[in-house]
Amino acid sequence: MLAKELTDKGHKHRLSVEGSLDFRQSVYRVLELVKIADCYEFLRTYIRRIIEIDGLTQLRETEAAIWANKFAVENPVDAASLLVQKTHQMKQYIDGEIYYGGASEKFSVERRMEFLEALRNVTQEKEVQEECDRLLQMWKESSLAY
Repeated sequence: MLAKELTDKGHKHRLSVEGSLDFRQSVYRVLELVKIADCYEFLRTYIRRIIEIDGLTQLRETEAAIWANKFAVENPVDAASLLVQKTHQMKQYIDGEIYYGGASEKFSVERRMEFLEALRNVTQEKEVQEECDRLLQMWKESSLAY
């Protein structure tokens, strides 16, 4: 409840990135794309840390953190959309909504696709636009994007 109250009042985390130098550099590039798409303040509202791990990438709700492996941040466009997706899930968690499985998974994928469309429309980088198009096509063809 305190977290919801604080986010409703406009609290923003000072985002930290923890891990190897390569991981941190990759995440900083990812965060540049999040900023270009005007989603950085949203991310800072709900996510406090991005931490490199050896296991599966996951949202750690109790820590307001995203645990990510080095492979999750190799493709900066895909990784940026993943961070935004996880941020939406964290918002749902803070808001007391169901944030996993079924309809909520569909919702978070839709937010991910919206991010990719926004990034594609505002970036000046041709490679980023092309990767957004490729990922959007992939998500549209997937069973999660009805």
